[in-house]
Amino acid sequence: MKKSAALLGVLVLLIAAGCGGGGKKSSANTTTATTGGSNMKVGLVTDIGGLNDRGFNHLSFLGLQRAQSELGIEQRVYQAKSTQEYVPNLSTFARDGYDLTIGVGFTEADAIDTVATNFPKSKFAIVDVDQTEESHKPANLLGLLFKEQETGYLVGYLAGLEEKRKPGKDVIGSVGGQKQPPVDRFIAGYQAGAKAADPGITTLNNYSEDFADLAKCKQIALNQIGQGAGVIFQVAGGCGLGALDAAKEKGVWGIGVDADQSFLGPYILTSAVKRVDTAVFDAIKLVVDGKFKGGNVVFGLKDNGVAIGKISPKVPKSEVAKVMQIRADIIAGKIKNIPTIVK
Repeated sequence: MKKSAALLGVLVLLIAAGCGGGGKKSSANTTTATTGGSNMKVGLVTDIGGLNDRGFNHLSFLGLQRAQSELGIEQRVYQAKSTQEYVPNLSTFARDGYDLTIGVGFTEADAIDTVATNFPKSKFAIVDVDQTEESHKPANLLGLLFKEQETGYLVGYLAGLEEKRKPGKDVIGSVGGQKQPPVDRFIAGYQAGAKAADPGITTLNNYSEDFADLAKCKQIALNQIGQGAGVIFQVAGGCGLGALDAAKEKGVWGIGVDADQSFLGPYILTSAVKRVDTAVFDAIKLVVDGKFKGGNVVFGLKDNGVAIGKISPKVPKSEVAKVMQIRADIIAGKIKNIPTIVK
């Protein structure tokens, strides 16, 4: 989700390295930067996908960089190489007096609930976690949520149109990292959109149970392509890049996630964009402006929190127009109750 992921991707790949290191700063491999200005310190803890996932974590980092540039904050990133590092890394920022600590992703839900509860005077935000569903519902935690089903519906509708105009059986696939709410919102919307465009279409879906291992997602995608899938939608972070590689290898369409991943090549049909960078920046600005409070903020199509990415120029203009009309109908409330659960 974001502005300029394609242009900045190479830069971030060059500067992103290593993993978060337990609870001691001296052992953590971090990305740091300091400027004057607000004199506020913000810490970011990635999930195990790391900054070079070309999507979710990368976007969070872009939001952090924007806050550094525009708001004058000091920032530091801990990259976790295992889920066991979430609590120590989050705790380190709180213990060191950071003004805001941000967790990236649903896999950090339990960890940030624990740490926010243990440090009630510190402020926390987390991407993709509903604060009201946390065990302790910490009042110092802000959940940054998205209507992934809306952008999923759009890319699914386009996938359905593409399959419908092809000869043969209509089949599309999706590869999720884990069966968790934000992943399923993308996929449920994708399947619903495809069926709206092409009621007879077959939808395949599998989970890799991994957000980092490209080989796992590639094999799943190859299996789906072997079953006739002409479009593969990846919802698995860095692992999902393997699914897109399978699409490239077999000459079918790939659909990116989170970032606009059209920069990967002409085989990308479009991307389900999720503006994690905007959400991270907005959370930081709330602290800088003295307006931070616990609860949730939800980003959808209407406020440009999710979007459809660049559509391949190979797609007929008539299909693009249909997708844009669907987008307008969702924003206007004419299309409601888009599914959020994959059955």
